[in-house]
Amino acid sequence: MKYDDILGAPIANVSRRAFLTGIAAGSLILSVGLPAHAAEEKYAGDAMANGLREDPKVFIAIAEDGTVTVLCHRSEMGQGVRTSWPLVVADELEADWAKMKVAQAQGDEPKFGNQDTDGSRSMRHHFMTLRRMGAAARQMLEQAAATQWGVPVTEVEAVNHEVVHKGSDKRLGYGELAKAAADLPVPARESLKLKDPAKFRYIGKGETPLIDGFDITTGKAMYGIDAQLDGMVFAVVARPPVLGSNVKSFDDAETLKVPGVLKTVAIDGTPEPAVFQPLGGVAVVATNTWAAMKGREALKIEWTDSPHSSYSSEAYKATLEEAVRKPGGVVVRNDGDADKALAGAAKRIEAEYYIPHLAHATMEPPAAVVQVANGKCEAWSCVQSPQATRDHLATRLGIPAENVTVNVTLLGGGFGRKSKPDYVVEAALVSKAMDGKPVKLTWTREDDITNDYFHAVSMERLEAGLDDAGKPTSWLHRSAAPTIISIFAPDPKQEADWEMAMGLIDMPFAIPNVRIENPQAEAHTRIGWFRSVYNVPHAFAVQSFAAELAAAAGRDQKEYLLELIGAPRQVDTRDLSVKWNYGEDPGVYLLDTKRLRGVVETAAEAANWGRDMPKGRALGIAAHRSFVTYVAAVVEADVSDKGVLTIPRVDIAVDCGPQINPDRIRSQMEGAVIMGISLATLGEITFKDGRTEQTNFDGFEVTRIDAAPKEIHVHIMPASDYSLPLGGVGEPGVPPIAPALTNAIFNATGKRIRNLPIRDQLA
Repeated sequence: MKYDDILGAPIANVSRRAFLTGIAAGSLILSVGLPAHAAEEKYAGDAMANGLREDPKVFIAIAEDGTVTVLCHRSEMGQGVRTSWPLVVADELEADWAKMKVAQAQGDEPKFGNQDTDGSRSMRHHFMTLRRMGAAARQMLEQAAATQWGVPVTEVEAVNHEVVHKGSDKRLGYGELAKAAADLPVPARESLKLKDPAKFRYIGKGETPLIDGFDITTGKAMYGIDAQLDGMVFAVVARPPVLGSNVKSFDDAETLKVPGVLKTVAIDGTPEPAVFQPLGGVAVVATNTWAAMKGREALKIEWTDSPHSSYSSEAYKATLEEAVRKPGGVVVRNDGDADKALAGAAKRIEAEYYIPHLAHATMEPPAAVVQVANGKCEAWSCVQSPQATRDHLATRLGIPAENVTVNVTLLGGGFGRKSKPDYVVEAALVSKAMDGKPVKLTWTREDDITNDYFHAVSMERLEAGLDDAGKPTSWLHRSAAPTIISIFAPDPKQEADWEMAMGLIDMPFAIPNVRIENPQAEAHTRIGWFRSVYNVPHAFAVQSFAAELAAAAGRDQKEYLLELIGAPRQVDTRDLSVKWNYGEDPGVYLLDTKRLRGVVETAAEAANWGRDMPKGRALGIAAHRSFVTYVAAVVEADVSDKGVLTIPRVDIAVDCGPQINPDRIRSQMEGAVIMGISLATLGEITFKDGRTEQTNFDGFEVTRIDAAPKEIHVHIMPASDYSLPLGGVGEPGVPPIAPALTNAIFNATGKRIRNLPIRDQLA
C-alpha cells in the first residue's frame, strides 16, 4: 500500500449535519476520515505508535460571508500546526489567507479519531488529506458558479477566493457560492485536481505568520493557566514523594487555619501501572492559589511505604552497566556473525554511554480548570491528548464520555508531558468534592519536576572490530532502558519494538556483521514520552561511537562518518530486525542513505569543515534519522584552559521532504539546538531513596542566554517532490546535538565525554 493511498480517504459533504458548532446555516462543510481498509496491514505492536489506526478526521467549512474555517484537532504548543493546517487548505482551495480561520477542536475521538499531538505526526499524517479537502471544495465552488452562469465548468476558474468566468470575467465570491456548493456531491477522488506544486502560493514559501502570533505576543492568547470561570476556587495537591506510596493519614488542622483555605480533599492514588491517572495525595482548596500553597505547606501527611523507596540513580546506573556488559538480552538484530568478526578484528573498540532521566520542564507547568456538576464535566486545559483526557475523566468520574467536554487551550510547551492528563483528572476530582464548583488546579514548578513522567535513563554499550585499514567489520550494541510501556502494563522490562526502532535497530551504517541486544531494565518511576523519545540516547551512543572509531582509525570524523553510512541505498528497515512488529505509515520504514549523506555534507560545508581553528576550539559532527526526517549538526565548541565551554556556532541541516512552512521548520530546528545543548550540558534528574533530588530550576538547570550558541544556522534541504511522505519537524532536531557537541569537545581537548550531562567534566 502506498503512502498516497493510505491518506486518500473519501471526502464527505456534511453540510446538513451537526458536526461543527458555530458555523452558520448555508455553509459548505466537508469532512474526511481514514477508511477501515487502510489498516489492512496488521501489526502486533503498541497501538499508540501505529499510524494506520489513527482514523484521522478533518473538517473545513466555508460560510456565506466567505470565511473559511479549518477545524484543527491537534494541539498547538509552538510547532505551528494551527497555522500550517489552514495554510495547506488555503493553497489548494485558492483562498485568500486573510479570510482563513482556525477553530480548535474539543476532545472527541468518535468525531476526530486520534487527537494525540505527538510523534511529529500532525502535518505528515494529514498533508494529503488537507490538500484533497481544499481541492474538493475548490472544484465544488467552481461547479456551483458554472451552474449558476449556465456555462461548462471548464470555462471557470477559482482565483484568490473568487470563481472567475474566463470568457466574460464575471466573478462570484466563495461566500456567494457556499450555499449552492453545499448542495453538490463531492468530486470522486479520481477526479480531484490537485495543484501543481510549482503554483503553490503559500505552501513552502515561508512568508506566512503564525495565525496566533498577534494574540501570543500581546498576551491575549489563552493558555491552560489562563482559563477563568465565575465562582472558581483554586487548588494545589500534595502528592506522594515516592511512586507507589499513598496517604496513610493526614492532619489538616493547621492547614484549615490558613486565611483563604476552604477545604482539603483526599485523592485516591491509582495502582501501578497508572495510565494517565493521578498519583493520589491531598488537595488543598482555597480562594486563591497562594493560600492553597501555604495551606499545603502546613499539611502533616504520613505516607505508606513503596516498593520504589530504595530507588537510587547511582545504584541503578550500576545495574544497567552490569546488564549491558554481558550477553543474554533479547537479540533484536543479527546480521552475519558479530562475535566471530570481533574475535578476528585487528583492533577492538569498546565504549559505554549514559544518559540520565530528564524532565520536560515546560515553561507552562500543567494546569487545568474543571467543573463537574449535574452529571457532566467540562474542562479547559493545555493538553496534547484531548480525546484521552476525555476518556480518563469519564472513567474516573464514572460518567459517559458524551457527558465530558474537553476544551483545548494553547500549550506553553509540551514535549510529551501534556499527553498525560493526570492533572486534569485531579482538578475534576476536586470539583466533584466541592459540590460542582469550578476548580483551577495549578502545578508549581516543584510539582512539575518532582512528579513528571520522566524521559528514560539509558545505558548503551557498543563494541566494534576494525580491520587493518581501520574499517569496521563488526558492530555490537546493547541498549538498556526502562520502557514507556511500564505505565500501561505491569512489569515490562524490555524496550518496546517502536522504542528500539528509534535509531537502534535501524542503525544506518554499512557494516557486514551486526548484533543488537536489548537487556532487561525495570522501571522505578513514571516513564513518559519526551521530545524525540529513545532517539536521544540511541543517537548519542551511535554517533559518539562513530567518532570514536574515526579517532581509532586516525581518520577525519566527517569523512569516516560518510564511509560508515556508505553508498547511497534505500533500506526497508523492517528487514533489519529479527524481532520487530509495529505499524506506521509507509515511508517510515525507508532508510535513504543518500538523504542522510546529503545533510552531513550540507552541514559540514556550511560550517567550513576542516578549517584551521585556534587551540581549544574544534568542530564536531553527528547525524540521525527520525520521524522520516534526516538531520545533521556541526557544533563549534570552545573550551578554555579553565574548562569553560562556549559554543560560537551551530550549523544544522534538515531534510524533511516536502516543506509546508519553512519559517516553522527553521524555528523548530533552532529550538531543538537550544534544547539539545541544554540536555547535553545540564539536564539530569537523579533519584535517592525513591525521590527526585532536583525540585526546581536550581537543580534541573536549563541553558541560559549567555550559554546558548552565539549563532545558529539552519539549512533546509530543497524538496520538490510532493508525492513523497512528509517528515516530522518538531522532534528530529534534538538527537544529533549532544553527540555533535561532545565530538567537538573531543576534537578540541582530547577529552571523551560518554556520560551526560557534561556539567563540570571539562574542569
